[in-house]
Amino acid sequence: MKLDKVIAVRNNKTIYRDGDTCIKVFNSDYSKADVLNEALNQSRVEETGLNIPKILEVSMVDGKWAIVSEYIKGKTLAQLMEENPDKKQEYLELLVDVQIEVQSKTCPLLNKLKDKMNRKISASELDATTRYELHTRLDAMPKHNKVCHGDFNPSNIIITDEGTPYIIDWSHATQGNASADAARTYLLFWLNGDIDGAHKYLDLFCKKSNTAKQYVQKWMPIVAASQSVKGNEKERDFLLSWVDVVDYE
Repeated sequence: MKLDKVIAVRNNKTIYRDGDTCIKVFNSDYSKADVLNEALNQSRVEETGLNIPKILEVSMVDGKWAIVSEYIKGKTLAQLMEENPDKKQEYLELLVDVQIEVQSKTCPLLNKLKDKMNRKISASELDATTRYELHTRLDAMPKHNKVCHGDFNPSNIIITDEGTPYIIDWSHATQGNASADAARTYLLFWLNGDIDGAHKYLDLFCKKSNTAKQYVQKWMPIVAASQSVKGNEKERDFLLSWVDVVDYE
């Protein structure tokens, strides 16, 4: 493996390209269990038939864990939106179509979204009363078993030169309620400073999936609380501000 062509650098990993392969090298202090879980998630989702890069191997590079997968040549939807602002509506429609396709699949061996959220709410900095309220709300939400990506946003969709969308980064994948995943995407647009995009996305998702907007909004405080456990302070403050939001309009 040649590690001389860097594609991207993230907080705790560096991603390289070597010919037709993509090598994601994690920092030396990154949890081995999390690396193996990501590879397992991706392998399980491969079996659904969705367009995703196939895992080729999990190995060690200079004492660091690495996941080797197919390299998908193309541009991310985020790049395309930036380069062609006049086509943003078209790209948002594509984003929602791909998300609905993901959510049309089931993958019984993935972790359950509700279990993950309950763990994260328990680990949050919120006071006991708020945590109790969120656990109660979460418990009352309908139980579904749809594939949920967990970080579904335009930078995780690669469009090939032929126009085929591929979905990358399956480290947060679970099975659960599609509207929780939509609430997460909506909040990611906000976190990225694209509030107009957030509203347009939500309108499209609700229209195309025949879901009441109020239903997705009911998930937002729960999703925000569970996401507040990770990330930087600024992100955490923003997410926690959503936990007490009652009126979303």
